[in-house]
Amino acid sequence: MIGKDFSIEETAATKDAVASPEALSDDYEVSLVDVLTQLAFRKRLIAKVTGIAVLAGVILALVQPVEYNAITKILPPQQTQSSASMMMNQLTGVGGGSLASFAGGGLFKTPEDTYIGMLTSRPVADAIIKKFNLANVSNAKEMTAAREALADSTKVSTDSHGFIVVSVMDTDKKRVAEIANDYPNELRILMKTLAVTEASQRRLFYDDQLKQSKEALVTAELAFQQVQQQKGLVQLDAQAKAMIESDSVLRAQIAAKQVQVEALRSYSTEHNPSVQLAESELASLQAEETRMEQRNRTPGFAGLGLGNVPVSGLEYLRAARELQYQQAMYEMLMKQYDAAKLDESKDAAIIQVVEPAIEPDRKSPQRRLLILLLATFLGFFTGCFIALVIWMKERAQADPRLAVKLENLKLALAVRKSI
Repeated sequence: MIGKDFSIEETAATKDAVASPEALSDDYEVSLVDVLTQLAFRKRLIAKVTGIAVLAGVILALVQPVEYNAITKILPPQQTQSSASMMMNQLTGVGGGSLASFAGGGLFKTPEDTYIGMLTSRPVADAIIKKFNLANVSNAKEMTAAREALADSTKVSTDSHGFIVVSVMDTDKKRVAEIANDYPNELRILMKTLAVTEASQRRLFYDDQLKQSKEALVTAELAFQQVQQQKGLVQLDAQAKAMIESDSVLRAQIAAKQVQVEALRSYSTEHNPSVQLAESELASLQAEETRMEQRNRTPGFAGLGLGNVPVSGLEYLRAARELQYQQAMYEMLMKQYDAAKLDESKDAAIIQVVEPAIEPDRKSPQRRLLILLLATFLGFFTGCFIALVIWMKERAQADPRLAVKLENLKLALAVRKSI
């Protein structure tokens, strides 16, 4: 029997510890020293159970299919200083430093985590599964099971040098290297459809603003042509032309600054210094426009002094000013869009494979070692549990009160509670 594996002295010591009911307290408190002592008494039993579990783990590890491990190391894209901030300085002529903070501050605190998330995303997994027909390889009847199998055999992390490491396990040494090397390719494809970097997000934002500005410019051109056809050509002196151009440029600067503030708010909070600086610059431009309006005798024409111009001439001036404003606004947004597109092209070319995967020439012991360690742990835990159960049975034989409590516990575990 299992309970007879220990010596006569050990059995006698155990009986002396439990034979006297006076030595037992009413609540049967057991110290850690008592538990360790009983486990030490039954070390042969624990060793036998652990040995059986280790043997079963070795057999299970040997019947597992041979696996190979391939590793690819990727240099993650680095956030670089954008050239668009200097462009805004030239366009607005007022500060313009907030966009520099927006461009150079970096949108993500940990870019590596972002790219790891993209490498482990569903679009990348689906592309790899379809390309290498991994659903049939893993005998998966649905894509969800195939994704889970790929996730179990793939590990994406960063090493101490800052590289992104893609580690893949597979039973085919050629296929495992191809899968590992395909991850960077799928990452590049995914990045083309997403605005990941700061420059690509700016490009996407200005792309939308540029479309709206183009529509407004076409509308202004049509309106100006209609006024010309209805009212004829109005001759303007040099001073009026200069004032119209100055007013249009100021309005375009205000609109461009509003677009910049909106872009900053989409990535930052109101307490961000860049947002506060941009809002201050916008308020300064708006105050300048208000001062020009106050000097004007005709509302809507800052500083032109055109109170004596006929109504037909005013309509012409309004259309001309609106057209110049839309042209200036479109040019500013176009330059910003081109700058963001240039920065995006620079960032997209930074992804590089530092160490491509090669066909492994050795089998990977990782999964087999894990099975063996797990079997050893379970065997040791099971042996300790059996030893403690035997100890409790011996104590129950020595004290009827403990036997009653154990019997109640057995009934509570065996009988279902009635609902």
